[in-house]
Amino acid sequence: MNAAIRAVVRIGRDRGFEVFGVERGFAGLLGNDIRELVSRDVSGIIQRGGTFLGTARCPEFETESGRNQALDNMSARGIDSLVVIGGNGSQQGSHALSKAGFKVIGVASTIDNDLCGSDETIGVDTALNIALEAIDRLKVTASSHQRGLVVETMGRDCGYLALMAGITGGAEAVAVPERETSPEQIAELFTAAYRTGKKHALAVVAEGAKCNARTLTEYFGHADVGFQIRATILGHVQRGGTPTSWDRLLGTRLGAGAIEALTGGRAGCLVGLIDGKVRTTPLDEVAGRQKPLNLELLDLQAVLS
Repeated sequence: MNAAIRAVVRIGRDRGFEVFGVERGFAGLLGNDIRELVSRDVSGIIQRGGTFLGTARCPEFETESGRNQALDNMSARGIDSLVVIGGNGSQQGSHALSKAGFKVIGVASTIDNDLCGSDETIGVDTALNIALEAIDRLKVTASSHQRGLVVETMGRDCGYLALMAGITGGAEAVAVPERETSPEQIAELFTAAYRTGKKHALAVVAEGAKCNARTLTEYFGHADVGFQIRATILGHVQRGGTPTSWDRLLGTRLGAGAIEALTGGRAGCLVGLIDGKVRTTPLDEVAGRQKPLNLELLDLQAVLS
């Protein structure tokens, strides 16, 4: 996200805009925590994870009175357009402001990669690589001690991270919210792996799957699959770390795309990456929708296991 902010500030100023940063997202709009940003303010942030402006939940923004307060605060400072970097919740807020007649450009950013209007969103590559590094490390111990691993990734409603980490991490099983998987199915895969002489077995599960780490831990407590079972919940570890080169480039491209959209007279849209190109999608087609998971890749994973 810092790469996107940096691009918005520097390219925006190059195009003649005054650029302001809002602390803590929509909460900052309501609290009038807004300050002008110059090129110097975004020096040295591209390698930092997260967002140097901060973010926060803001239930008040969901009300009409809250949004009106945000609009009044921006109007008082002469701000006539807004770039919102974030996922589904953020873009629903963008959509609400857009419907109120304010110029808004969304930028696709969420590690769940469940936002319509972008093939890949800012943060996904970094989160996936962190998960994969953790899996690779865990497999070293698992192979030495002949253990079965259950690794839980983030993903309350979307199993993208679990699926991609499962494929690239060589998992025997993957569980995602989009397709129900039973503990018995995973136990069968672990048992089959043990009987064929594998030194370890791996299940990667999304936190929002019915068959998550807690469910599997309870089930394996009374099921003999040959392996000793160990569970690891990655949690917010995936949100930290140094952004990958791909995420830095993607953030830069999408931030630049937001400014290009504004200079081109477009608003009420999301800037995302589609077929390798920076494109815009109307917020009407983004807000309140979830991009479906490619279940063909889940079938592929099953074959590869």
